[in-house]
Formats: sequence, structure tokens, C-alpha cells
Amino acid sequence: MNPDSPERGEEQEAAAAAAGEAGSAAAGTGGAAPDADAGLAARLAAAEAQAAELRDQCLRALAELDNVRRRAQDDVAKAHKFGIEGFAESLLPVRDSLEMALKADAPTVENLREGVEATLRLLASAFEKNRLVEIDPAGEKFDPNRHQAISTVPASATQPPVAPNHVAHVLQKGYLIADRVLRPALVTVAQG
Repeated sequence: MNPDSPERGEEQEAAAAAAGEAGSAAAGTGGAAPDADAGLAARLAAAEAQAAELRDQCLRALAELDNVRRRAQDDVAKAHKFGIEGFAESLLPVRDSLEMALKADAPTVENLREGVEATLRLLASAFEKNRLVEIDPAGEKFDPNRHQAISTVPASATQPPVAPNHVAHVLQKGYLIADRVLRPALVTVAQG
């Protein structure tokens, strides 16, 4: 075929017309594509802004959690270090009283007794203030959780009479701190 033939010219016109229609169709969808791209870009920007905000909130929450943990560790360390501060403060008057008794020039037996009784009251007050409770189980049923038996004695030999498996004599008082045994009472127990 000759490129200059009339048939060839018609074919070229038809191809050009088809290309024009395709171009105009692409231009038609090309007009819609920029609108769709703009909507997607806006949604993407909003999602990125929300992600950045959530990331910032997460970082702030982690920092706050770390601060709370650090403060709690500091509080525990201070409680260990200064936990007996209140008890020590309540014992200071007891020490002062004992030192004053030793400074007396010519103490009499009555003065010493009064001073010891006053000091004992101060000590009892310090114990009470700090929930240090005395265990004096005379006549009570033996409790191995609060009492330590040193020996047993026949129930018939106790004065006053004590029921079997009960505390006959208290050799040394025990102490509790807030219902926890600090030192068990040393006792003898009546056997049955």
C-alpha cells in the first residue's frame, strides 16, 4: 500500500478521530481524578494529624506513668529510711526522763521509784501511740502463734488453779505490732 493512497488517508483520519475521543474521555475522567485525589489527600492529612495527636497522647501517658513509678519508688525508699521516725520521737521523752534520773544528786528510793514509774508511763504511752501492744496471757488458753512455751507444769500444782493447756505463768510478756507478733510471750503451760 502506498502511504499517499486515499485509503490510507481515511484510515489515518479514523485513527485520529478515535484518538481524539479517547483523549476527551481521558480528559473527562481526568477532571474527576483531581477531585478524588484532593479528597484522598484531605483524608490522609486528617488521619496523619489524628495519628500524631494519638502518638503525643501516648508519649505523655508513658511519661506520666514513669513519673508515678519514680515517685512511688521514692516514697517506698523514704518509708524504709524514715519509717521509725514517729516511734523514735515518742521514745525521746523516755530517754530524757532516764537522763534526768541519773543527774539527781542525792536520790532517795521513793524519788527513784516515782521517776521509774513516770518513765514507764512515758514508755507505755509511746508503745500505745505506735500500736505496740503487750501480750500478757496469764490464765489464757495456750496459743502457739502468740506464746512460746518454756516448760509444762502439772495442772494440779498451779496456784491459783489453771485449766489444762492454759498458761500457768508468764515469764516474759510478748508484744504485737498492729496484730503481728513482734515477740511471743514466754510462758509455762499447765498440762492435763
